[in-house]
Amino acid sequence: MTTLKDILGAQVREAAPELTEKMDRGFVRCFACGHACRIPDGQVGVCKVRFNRDGRLYAPWGYVGGVQCDPIEKKPFFHALPGALAYSFGMLGCDLHCAYCQNWVTSQALRDPSAISPPLGAAPQQIVQDALRQGARALVSTYNEPLITSEWAVEIFKQARAAGLKTGYVSNGNGTPRVLEYVQPWVDFYKVDLKSFHDRHYRQLGGRIQPILDTIRALYRMGIWLEVVTLLIEGFNDSDDELMRLTEFLASVSADIPWHVTAFHQDYKMTEPADTSPETLLRAAEIGAKAGLRFIYAGNLPGRVGDLENTRCPDCRELLIARHGYLITGYHLTPDGACPQCGAAIPGRWDREFKGQLSHRPYSPELRRFRDLVALQ
Repeated sequence: MTTLKDILGAQVREAAPELTEKMDRGFVRCFACGHACRIPDGQVGVCKVRFNRDGRLYAPWGYVGGVQCDPIEKKPFFHALPGALAYSFGMLGCDLHCAYCQNWVTSQALRDPSAISPPLGAAPQQIVQDALRQGARALVSTYNEPLITSEWAVEIFKQARAAGLKTGYVSNGNGTPRVLEYVQPWVDFYKVDLKSFHDRHYRQLGGRIQPILDTIRALYRMGIWLEVVTLLIEGFNDSDDELMRLTEFLASVSADIPWHVTAFHQDYKMTEPADTSPETLLRAAEIGAKAGLRFIYAGNLPGRVGDLENTRCPDCRELLIARHGYLITGYHLTPDGACPQCGAAIPGRWDREFKGQLSHRPYSPELRRFRDLVALQ
């Protein structure tokens, strides 16, 4: 019987030389993520989808594990093309194994037998054309960890750029200098999940904190638009001390990095603790403000977090963008991205004018254009 591993093993191309180092005795080093796996012949890396065959590193190619049209605010990007539609695609696999992953059916494929998201064969031009048909203005690699499938994303992003689309990564940030340099020319927006500020917690999730901190610093230095998200989980990462150190780190990189503190809800293998309360989000936001962050947002609880869904001028507190969930209810930035009241420049990637909002809810586009690789077996 053909297995998912067999199917994905055929949907590959040789990995980019920039992300590969050949070693003695047939080993190869992979630089797609912070694990920097040293992989023997015939074996896979931590991600389960990059592997060594005959002394050559192979990477996923030619399929999607899912596609969806999202308001760009869902990613979340609050300072990049407000109201735009983001055509989101993902592959399968991840270099971490978070027990609360909301995308576990794609991210944990080949690691968890219950995680099944049938891959659909696709070509880069198909994906770009479908995004244009849907009215998207950005293409975003998400749902699995995009760093481990960067060759595929870059090939799509090259064609997306030629078609006038913006591009983005929604990532755990577990990068290496090599992979960030590889994607830098082709990625406009980058969201990093900063899951904790304890290395011990990161090791519980299958990683280390240092590569994530290095990635945040590098992305800001490279000039890629960066927003950071922390999913607050009671008893895991919500102590005042941890939140203070986390937000002080972000402010040390730049006080202008938008920080999204979002509410945990029970999912996948984590059926406790309780869902995060609005009060916990408000407490975290207050700590972030004391650390010096100028743009703090609370997510996943629309209408229950006061003013923390909106963008205000950090200088005069003028309301600039009003939101309810993913819905833009007011837009007041000037054409050059400044506060109309005091003239302060607001960091972000803004349109000259608000172009409206095609959809404030996610929806799945028609998938008949893509080949069902499982059905073809």
